[in-house]
Amino acid sequence: MAPTAARPVFLSNFGDRLRNPPSREFEIPLRYENGEMTGVRIDKWLWAARFFKTRSLARRACELGRIESNGQPAKPAREVRVGDTLQVRNDSGDFQVEVLILSEMRGPAAVAETLYRETQASRELRLKLAEERKAMPHFEALREGKPSKRDRRQIGRLRGRL
Repeated sequence: MAPTAARPVFLSNFGDRLRNPPSREFEIPLRYENGEMTGVRIDKWLWAARFFKTRSLARRACELGRIESNGQPAKPAREVRVGDTLQVRNDSGDFQVEVLILSEMRGPAAVAETLYRETQASRELRLKLAEERKAMPHFEALREGKPSKRDRRQIGRLRGRL
């Protein structure tokens, strides 16, 4: 019987696949051993530890190479384990931390701080850079729109007109 437009054509083994689904040749890695978590995706852990506001931002930082795990650039799906050393670069600064506790859930900041321990050198460097930023002179941002009457007078004085 020739296939027609009204009747769909199926592969000959389609029915066999429904009756006998293919066996799973791989195992899903277990993240729990003896009731304890052994690994977490790095983007989830960074989000739970409050280095980033969203998992999407944590994933993007991994893709841009701003996260290193044990000296290697980390992809978002990389597993983090207790004892790993992470180098995290975000808007707040550069952090070098050691993972103490694994978590996939985001909690309060006080709990998030218990998930890691920042190295002393990292903490000192961040504080030093913060002091340098405070010591730098602050320039007022350029104003939007046309100058005010006061601004026009100052511009005139600068140009030597008044």
